[in-house]
Amino acid sequence: MRAVILAGGQGTRLRPYTTVLPKPLVPVGDRPILELILHQLARAGVTQVDLCVGHLGGLIRAYFDEGPPLPGGLQLNYVWDDEPLGTAGALHQIDVPREPFLVMNGDILTKLDYYELVHFHRERGAALTIATHEKKVELELGVIESDDETVTGYVEKPTLGYEVSMGIYVYDPRALAHVPRGHFDFPDLVLALVGAGETVKSYRYAGPWFDIGTAEEHERAVAAFQADPQRFA
Repeated sequence: MRAVILAGGQGTRLRPYTTVLPKPLVPVGDRPILELILHQLARAGVTQVDLCVGHLGGLIRAYFDEGPPLPGGLQLNYVWDDEPLGTAGALHQIDVPREPFLVMNGDILTKLDYYELVHFHRERGAALTIATHEKKVELELGVIESDDETVTGYVEKPTLGYEVSMGIYVYDPRALAHVPRGHFDFPDLVLALVGAGETVKSYRYAGPWFDIGTAEEHERAVAAFQADPQRFA
């Protein structure tokens, strides 16, 4: 099984940490988040990882070249983005896989079973599968329900639920035919596939998930990891 990790972003929401460190090297516990991800992928049966790097990418390579060994049997390839290509456009930098493959951001702490995710995708014959998680949003205002000018209801400070992308996907190789050369982002790919009549599936996951893109979310991820490191090991 093969995976692509998108690790070329500047991590602006996580400054000042990312002024000197690329976001995938920001630690969770005593190891960088990217190291945790690589070990999880290897245990799920991934044997090749293409690492798309850009901002401070040399530090990522130096860490894995000189630091702790990778899991046995895992091959790590570096793909350098000379210019920002977007969250889908960067995939033109890799050799086109022959089988469905994982694509994910390099800053995610979760217990998602990657093997089960790929199995789900294969069974449904999808062009693309998106791992999703329910996100609760609390509004601090009263919400008016209305029919034109007539008020029909009032909800005080409701909590709304949304199904959000976890930043983890499974691509069928045919999905890449819908990614043009140059800058192209993942939401544009989803719309292009739906517009072309291709099947895009949602894989719902209810377990722990942290996107450490902000200082607050990083703190939550660290607290969850330190409370039970073996849960994510």
